[in-house]
Amino acid sequence: MKRIFPAVLLISLIFAASCKKEKMKNKNDLQPPVAEKIPKKLEIHGDTRIDNYYWLNERENTKVIDYLNAENDYYKKVTGHTDKFQEDLFEEMKGRIKENDESVPYKSNGYFYITRYETGKQYPVYVRKKDHLEAPEELLFDVNKMADGHDYYALVGMNVTEDNKIASFGVDTISRRQYNLMFKNLETGKIYPEVIENTTGGSAWAKDNKTIFYTKKDPVTLRSDKIYKHVLGADPSKDKLIYEEKDDTFGTYVYKTKSKEYIIIGSHSTLSNEYRFVNAATPDKAFKVIQSRERNLEYSVAHYKDHFYILTNKDGAKNFKLMKTPVTKTGQENWVDVIPHRDDTLLEDISIFKDYLVLEERNNGLGKIRIKRWDDTDDYYLPFDEETYSAGVYANPEFDTDLLRFSYNSLTTPNSVIDFNMKKKTKKVLKEQEVLGGKFDKDNYKSERIWATARDGKKVAISMVYRKDTKIGKNTPLLLYGYGSYGYTIEDRFSSTRLSLLDRGFVYAIAHIRGSEYLGREWYEDGKMFHKNNTFNDFVDSAQYLIKREYTSPKHLYAMGGSAGGLLMGAVINMNPELFHGVIAAVPFVDVVTTMLDESIPLTTGEFDEWGNPKNKDSYEYMLSYSPYDQVKAKNYPNLLVTTGLHDSQVQYFEPAKWVAKLRDMKTDDNELLLHIDMETGHGGASGRFDALKDVAREYAFILDLEGFQE
Repeated sequence: MKRIFPAVLLISLIFAASCKKEKMKNKNDLQPPVAEKIPKKLEIHGDTRIDNYYWLNERENTKVIDYLNAENDYYKKVTGHTDKFQEDLFEEMKGRIKENDESVPYKSNGYFYITRYETGKQYPVYVRKKDHLEAPEELLFDVNKMADGHDYYALVGMNVTEDNKIASFGVDTISRRQYNLMFKNLETGKIYPEVIENTTGGSAWAKDNKTIFYTKKDPVTLRSDKIYKHVLGADPSKDKLIYEEKDDTFGTYVYKTKSKEYIIIGSHSTLSNEYRFVNAATPDKAFKVIQSRERNLEYSVAHYKDHFYILTNKDGAKNFKLMKTPVTKTGQENWVDVIPHRDDTLLEDISIFKDYLVLEERNNGLGKIRIKRWDDTDDYYLPFDEETYSAGVYANPEFDTDLLRFSYNSLTTPNSVIDFNMKKKTKKVLKEQEVLGGKFDKDNYKSERIWATARDGKKVAISMVYRKDTKIGKNTPLLLYGYGSYGYTIEDRFSSTRLSLLDRGFVYAIAHIRGSEYLGREWYEDGKMFHKNNTFNDFVDSAQYLIKREYTSPKHLYAMGGSAGGLLMGAVINMNPELFHGVIAAVPFVDVVTTMLDESIPLTTGEFDEWGNPKNKDSYEYMLSYSPYDQVKAKNYPNLLVTTGLHDSQVQYFEPAKWVAKLRDMKTDDNELLLHIDMETGHGGASGRFDALKDVAREYAFILDLEGFQE
């Protein structure tokens, strides 16, 4: 940053104050859209709620679309003064990305597969090379050409037959995660005529290279509920239904084991699983159940030699353990321990190789990678030195290899892809993320982890990163991020886009609150169902701790969360709005009770064991006590930016739309309340890699503007 002499600084401050007054004057002249109140009674358990904005649920109603467009128009007018700043931020973030880039090749079944991005293009190009990297390149998919003419385009689930000739893939052009399953002949480039609609995009090929299993979704709830078998070249309308998941609290899916020996159908809910299998060489035979579902029995399945390996919480193994059972006798009475349960270590995942078992564990919040030989002659952990970091094992499709591919990064260290020789214990860094623009030096940044004490005495970790030359104090702007649901742990990862905040003096912090599995499975279970308020309290207590320790102050503290993290944002600003100057709630799940009472809405029935079923009075009352939409009161709220997508299948657009309408009606302050609706996308936002940066620029510009930054 350039030094400014005092006289110039004074003039700048006067000019900035004048601009701010003019900006506020212009904003005050703008009137936000006012949603019509059409009261609807919602009655259950002898309790009546009045929802004045229930009519916004009507997606096909032109009146609803007009209102959403009015909100977008208001957003554009209020933030118009930041248009150039948003564009500058976009170009700044884009400028750090290596546009002409490609992935580290991975080997699968005799081919090296590569994902490439080309300068100026939004989407990936998928290619492969046979046997060695000097071989001629074979084009699989150029998604840029495929996406031409579409506002949104996602290609997922590329899956190649064992003879390497046919690829299946899923395509979504709406952003509702309903994929058309399609097939391509990789020798001729021909796309087969059959298109299977409304699938998950994933699939599993049998060994005959023509039979494929796939998952269909319920067209209304989008629950994955049916497994079909398709024979290439046949009419999809005649595909055979192999399995139907009739319990609407479960979803189903299908995959092939890494050994390529078995096709597995899985059924999953929050608290239990069930798997069935068939030999991949005999796809017309009936599937056999491995272990029938039992409430509170969770397990997953991998295959090695004559056994299935079972990652499970059986017998009270809250942090999970690894067991095995013969393929010929799969019931749990035959399961025996391989890696026993540990109270202080969460066993998150396993990877099976011919000579090695690789374990992904979490201890004291940090991920560990453990390597163990099947013959028990060696057992060790990969060393990681930073105070906080993220390390994860890749898919590693090759079975007979000594090489383990993993990634490593931290809040200050860009991502590296590393091959580790498990026999020689040597590593080779295959690729380090390049941060272009000429300004990034990891030594200019500092990360740390501190522990806040929550109101019930629990210690909550807060990971932070900032520039070393940032002066930490009451006037330091700080963005606190949180999620805290589904056991999902927010990793301490590097972000090149985040540099746009750090280089302007921000601290970026992650509160590892309950509802995640940061401190093990108990940390998750203590932040769900009737313990959900712990999630919100942890975030509030973390914010208060940062203020008390003078990392920041309420005038400079910002908060952000998306989806279930948007629920977190809604809850904490109802609880303690005075703590935050500005809040970003992205695709927020805020109308908890009404949504969970509507079983036609995607995800509802499968999440009763996460949030509760409000058809039960005790769950209803508890959920109502924190539901952000229901708990809006006449009070002052922070400046607020809310984002959503019209086609969102996970949190329907009308939840944030109703919430904003109610906040507009009831809040007692003059702070900004902005709603941005992407009329072309869904839950994940834009599909193009550069368009996605525009979403980030929009969010950053909001808080940077509140902090007084114009550039």
